[in-house]
Amino acid sequence: MRYLRAALFVLGGALLGVLVASNDPPAILASITRLSWRLVVVLCFPITLVTLFDTLGWRFAFLHDRIAFRTLLSARLAGEAFNVTTATVGGEAVKVWLLRPHVPLDESVPAVVVAKTTITIAQGLFLLLGVALAATTMLAGSPLLHGMLWLVAIEVVAVAGFVLSQTSGVLGRGERLLGRLGMRGVTQTGILSRVDDGLVRFYREQPRRLALSIAFHFVGWLLGSVEAYLILRFLGVAVEPSTATVIEAFGTAVRFATFMIPASLGAAEGGYVVTFVALGLGPVAGVSFGLVRRVREATWAGIGLVVFALMQRRTPWSASVEPLSRTPDVEGTKVCK
Repeated sequence: MRYLRAALFVLGGALLGVLVASNDPPAILASITRLSWRLVVVLCFPITLVTLFDTLGWRFAFLHDRIAFRTLLSARLAGEAFNVTTATVGGEAVKVWLLRPHVPLDESVPAVVVAKTTITIAQGLFLLLGVALAATTMLAGSPLLHGMLWLVAIEVVAVAGFVLSQTSGVLGRGERLLGRLGMRGVTQTGILSRVDDGLVRFYREQPRRLALSIAFHFVGWLLGSVEAYLILRFLGVAVEPSTATVIEAFGTAVRFATFMIPASLGAAEGGYVVTFVALGLGPVAGVSFGLVRRVREATWAGIGLVVFALMQRRTPWSASVEPLSRTPDVEGTKVCK
């Protein structure tokens, strides 16, 4: 898989290079240069709010509020930096590792899985919003809209299967199978069974936290459309907020479909070009928009890697928290807010 991701990354970089070279590079450069000092605005807003809301979405994916918000925020920044530079699952392991001094694995792993589920559900809802706007305004009957409808259907099936696997004890059965195969060292801690228990408990006992997690992530996706609107305005592309929402929603769908490519390099820009052409905005604007997004993404990935280095220094390799005993939940189990 490592070699496959590396190959996909190289192909994505090549595709990005082709997109830039074949769509009037001087015009693209002039468009980006037009941002001037406004690039600082893009680097700071609304991505700061997006990060805060997505961290809140992750916070409510835990059974209890046991971790300080600033710790979750730092772990998320670090994890997302690895997601950008590797693939969408690499950063989740980093988040779990950084939370070892604060919560046991049988709490952090289910929370990461649930948060991945709720952010995907929220993205699907956001894509539905984008499809509805496109169908009633600018792209009714277009092949691009039909393609997005297919992606919505695929997401629904994928998320349903993901949730079903989480609530059916698949990890515990896998642990028992490994034990029968003689791999006792992997199964002696019972961690997979406890993760299964944590997932089942969350979905059965915490519908309110589940709904809040989805809601906060959905707000994060909506704020992404605000960023898209600002970037387009700064690039000199006059659009309505609804058009920016469609562009952002379709862009998230392309990233969902190309999750195996690290940061969806090249694929995301190609999706923007297709969407911009369908909307009559031109390929130059699509490539410019994608490159500005890359600058912002790379900046925050750098911030995340710095945060990771700082957290790693403060986290002993042996640091861990013992699992809680299986006693009835009471409000007194909350350690911090």
